[in-house]
Amino acid sequence: MAMKCAALTGISPELIRDLKAGKLRTIELQSTHNIVTVARVEPSPDAHLFMTSIDLEDLSPGDTGICVFLLASSISMKRIAEFSYGMYYEERERMSARIQVKYCASSVVKEVFHEALCSPTFVEVLKSSCYHAG
Repeated sequence: MAMKCAALTGISPELIRDLKAGKLRTIELQSTHNIVTVARVEPSPDAHLFMTSIDLEDLSPGDTGICVFLLASSISMKRIAEFSYGMYYEERERMSARIQVKYCASSVVKEVFHEALCSPTFVEVLKSSCYHAG
């Protein structure tokens, strides 16, 4: 069954392994393209995200990853002040997104939809079937 959902790329393989083990995780995203993508998805028990360790520029049909349920999300702005030997001061703002996700299924990319750098990334995925002999 094919399904279209938002895609988060460049996710650490260790996090993907933890999620596959059934662990609920809250993660902080700092990559602009992932924040833009997650901002377009309303959390709900039926909201899906595709997560992969593949970089956005390399994402293509046939790549593997996992589908997760998006249970909660929040986007925030943080102010950072840097000092250097009392003579140099710089203030910056950094946006981040915190999301809580739970594993749904392993999946494979069928098609990638990405228009521009500041637009969300969507993929059409096929959920992998896993059969156990019994």
